[in-house]
Amino acid sequence: MNIILIGYMGSGKSSIGKQLASILGFKYFDLDSYIELKEAKTVSELFLTKGEIYFRKVERLYLEEVLLENKNFVLSTGGGTPCYGNTMQYITTFEGSTTVYLQTSLEVLTQRLMQEKDKRPIISHIETQEVLNDFIRKHLFERSFYYNQASVKIKTDGKKVSNIVDSIIETLF
Repeated sequence: MNIILIGYMGSGKSSIGKQLASILGFKYFDLDSYIELKEAKTVSELFLTKGEIYFRKVERLYLEEVLLENKNFVLSTGGGTPCYGNTMQYITTFEGSTTVYLQTSLEVLTQRLMQEKDKRPIISHIETQEVLNDFIRKHLFERSFYYNQASVKIKTDGKKVSNIVDSIIETLF
C-alpha cells in the first residue's frame, strides 16, 4: 500500500508523513526533498532560476518516479502537486495508492505560514497576515476541486500529529 498525503502548504504533510511511515514500517518520501536531491537545487532556487512551470514539470516527473519505483511508502506532496495538469487523476487512480487530504482551516494555515513564509517561495513576498490570509483563501478556493478528490479526508485543526496519524491508520486499516 502507498499513502499519498495532499493538502495546502502548512497542513502538516511532512510531519504527519514521517510519523505515519515510521509507525507502519513504510519508506517515507517528501516530494520537495526528493526534487531538491535530484535537481541539486532547493525548491526556492528552482522557482527563482527556472520558474514555476519548469518546477511543476519536474515535480510530475519525480512523482511518477517515486510511484513507479517503490512500494509500501508514505509520500508527502507539495501543496500544488495535485493541481497541475492531470496529476490528481494520476495519483488517485495509481494502483495500490490511497490519497489522504489533510484538511486544515484558513485560520490555522495563515497562522502557521506567517511564521515560516520566508522558507516558502510562493509566499515569501507577502508582508502582512491579512494579505497572506487572502492569498491562502484564494488558493484554497482554486485547489479545493483537486484536494476534495482524495480517497480520505482528515480534519487536522486542533489535533496533535499523533492523533492525526492514528485517524489515518484507523481509516485505512
